[in-house]
Amino acid sequence: MSPVVRAASAADFEQVVRLLVAADLPTAGLERSLPDFLVAEEDGRILGAAGLEVYGAAALLRSAVVDASRRGSGLGNGLVSDLLVHAGRRGVREVYLLTTTADAYFPRFGFTRVARDEVAPAVRESEEFRGACPDTAVAMHKTLT
Repeated sequence: MSPVVRAASAADFEQVVRLLVAADLPTAGLERSLPDFLVAEEDGRILGAAGLEVYGAAALLRSAVVDASRRGSGLGNGLVSDLLVHAGRRGVREVYLLTTTADAYFPRFGFTRVARDEVAPAVRESEEFRGACPDTAVAMHKTLT
């Protein structure tokens, strides 16, 4: 059986937190942004998640994570692709992200590196930019069409 990708609900919060903690990813601000998360679920178990923090026409892609048992299966690619479609439907025109480990992964979706001062001001005020991610994290950007 393949995982079903769906919108996250409040009931998914603890499972998403467990995935993030296991992958050493930040959880700050997660509860507030959970309505703009997608999860991949199989037999009641959340195997992956990806979310947005939306700031008007700009958004921060955060917390893209897949359970260690499913990495390399394409599940993450599907979640990120579906999340970008969701972002466009929400009226987002620019998506940013910070990463300490996946800067080689995100160009396949059209993301390019940018300087932190090129990030939309509202996104720079997010918890991830203000300290949840280290200053050494790479900032990346994608314009949605």
